[in-house]
Amino acid sequence: MEAYKVEFIKFLEDAGVLKFGDFTAKSGRKIPYFINAGDIKTGDQIAKLGEFYARAYMEKVGNKRTVLYGPAYKGISIAVSSAVALSKQGLDVPFFFNRKEAKDHGEGGVFVGYVPKAGEEVVIVEDVITAGTAIRESMAILSNLEGVKVVATFIMVDRKEKGKTDKGAMEEVRDEFGFPVYSVVDVYDIIEYLEMDEKNAENVQRIRNYLAINGAK
Repeated sequence: MEAYKVEFIKFLEDAGVLKFGDFTAKSGRKIPYFINAGDIKTGDQIAKLGEFYARAYMEKVGNKRTVLYGPAYKGISIAVSSAVALSKQGLDVPFFFNRKEAKDHGEGGVFVGYVPKAGEEVVIVEDVITAGTAIRESMAILSNLEGVKVVATFIMVDRKEKGKTDKGAMEEVRDEFGFPVYSVVDVYDIIEYLEMDEKNAENVQRIRNYLAINGAK
């Protein structure tokens, strides 16, 4: 496994973003591990996370200006930190996020930050995809922006789970909306990382058992 993947997974674990136990995903599935960007709590941590997203962005999109969209609430800090990290690499990209409830006073509207114009391209930055539910919610919100095209989504971890069919959730999103979903690491990278220490054997087995039922075919 590449060194940066080991570094990223260790970062997630040390920051409390990656946890093991019994959890319920947004999709309603009972899962043996959980990835929560909401547990990023310090300036150093969010800056580091943004650097990983910026690295992934430059590898997949290149030195190309798009608009970053961070879905409320966890995607907000990811979009901001990613934009800052990209700016340090010489690429100044605008960002925006949504309000959970539209504001009916002041400037009003459902979006905060830069609002993309017709012809501009948007990249969604999220923490994780399980069954694709959150991405579909984002696409419903972004559909209000006429002439704006979503060209990619970036997430921390590809859980390699099936979506509404036996296909992977990321593959379903690509087929449904026509853009790729990129991840820094996937669940099999996490398993490989855990297997470096035999004390993680129980967590490894629980994740494998879960994927045997919910993993994409």
